[in-house]
Amino acid sequence: MRNPLPPVPGKLLELEVSDDLRRGTPLATLIAAPSEEDGDAGLAEIGGVRPTGKAGDVQTVPTGGVRWLAGVGDGEPKQYRKAGAALVRAVSSALEEDVKAGQKAFRAFAVELPEDAGAEHVEELAFGLLLGGYRFTVTADEPKPSPRTVRLITRHKDATDALERVRELAAAAAFARDLANTPSNVKTPAWLADTAVRVAGDIPNLTVTARDEKWLVEQGFGGVLAVGGGSAAPPRLIELEYRPRGATTHLLLVGKGITFDTGGLSIKPADGMHLMRTDMAGGAAIIAAVRAIAALRLPVKVTGLVPAAENHVSGSSYRPGDIVRHYGGKTTEVGNTDAEGRMVLADALVYGIKKHKPDAVIDAATLTGAMKVSLGVRTGGVFATDDALAERVTKAGERVGEAWWRMPLLEDLAESVQGSLGDVQQAPGGPGGIVAALFLREFVGDVPWAHLDIAGPARADKTYADVVPGATGFAARTLVELVASYA
Repeated sequence: MRNPLPPVPGKLLELEVSDDLRRGTPLATLIAAPSEEDGDAGLAEIGGVRPTGKAGDVQTVPTGGVRWLAGVGDGEPKQYRKAGAALVRAVSSALEEDVKAGQKAFRAFAVELPEDAGAEHVEELAFGLLLGGYRFTVTADEPKPSPRTVRLITRHKDATDALERVRELAAAAAFARDLANTPSNVKTPAWLADTAVRVAGDIPNLTVTARDEKWLVEQGFGGVLAVGGGSAAPPRLIELEYRPRGATTHLLLVGKGITFDTGGLSIKPADGMHLMRTDMAGGAAIIAAVRAIAALRLPVKVTGLVPAAENHVSGSSYRPGDIVRHYGGKTTEVGNTDAEGRMVLADALVYGIKKHKPDAVIDAATLTGAMKVSLGVRTGGVFATDDALAERVTKAGERVGEAWWRMPLLEDLAESVQGSLGDVQQAPGGPGGIVAALFLREFVGDVPWAHLDIAGPARADKTYADVVPGATGFAARTLVELVASYA
């Protein structure tokens, strides 16, 4: 019987660059919106259709050599991403209709770019094409037909080089989506660790080690063990090490890997609990980003750590009121077992800093619902002890189309995370995103550190730009671009 689970990582479209069109290949043309001065008169009919040029508006042409018209709005690069995403979805729908009608399925189509489109336009279009048609379904049915190859018709001399970087960035986002979308009856901590080991494959200078529960006990990972103690699926620590020759800068990336989160004894409401398969989206971003960093052969030493556990309910679950001793000895008073992400991150942060002595540390986590209230669901929060590092993160996000906003580490709240029975309190109350970041700061010492709270943008319930419902892969591209900024 065929395994209904899609392959992880899935396969992306093939993109190629050419300056001519192959006969018989369905063609899409990119159309800019008319200026205010020109109005509707600025766009001539094509095959009986008058294009709007609105960004993301795709029109089907019934006759002539062009089959689709895709609007790019004012022609800014970011509008090309929206156009590419909408176009690939429209082409996939057309392919399905052709197959249903008994026509021969096309597997390739071409996109004709305007003459003034530069390398940045090509990159943004490629992001849209590669990620806009993303699908992840667990079904016994045969996969729906989808295009395999897109030929970009352009004379821009740097287009091919621009695509090489975009392919890996898009692959990182798609892989992070795959990991987060995988259902939790499959995605145990062991499955996540085994998958990380497998995908490292033969990538030069990349090694992945999966630490099991016995090792975690021996090393004193009290936070990971407490959170994972209620599940029949034992926890893991996934350690990725990329060691290029000659690298002088070392970055530590840490991601929350909660493969399912019931909330533990402080149980979550039932309505949204099914979405908690994506509670390891931060860890997914780390695994995918480190793989892409190694594939791109960036000259920066990188260590990735993903503490993976399932926060479940049983007689061995950790309890509110417990005192947990973390790796390194610091103790935490547990106030709410649903604040489990900071418990596992604390262990990994101390371990990674002590063992690897990095120049900077960045963690990523779907940590607090408070960030969804603060920033909505399309912007990630950045908390940082170092201004330069915070700016690097936000600028890296801008370059790859992920939005970040710096949040304050308010010193007048720092006292609230200090404990009375233990060294620190896990859930002291107050503004949730800020106090969670202040809690984590207790475990990083003096090393420059940035905490990325992606609770909002890690998931989507509707389509926008190159995002489709489900896991978004948010932060993976930013992390790759951040590391590249140190190259």
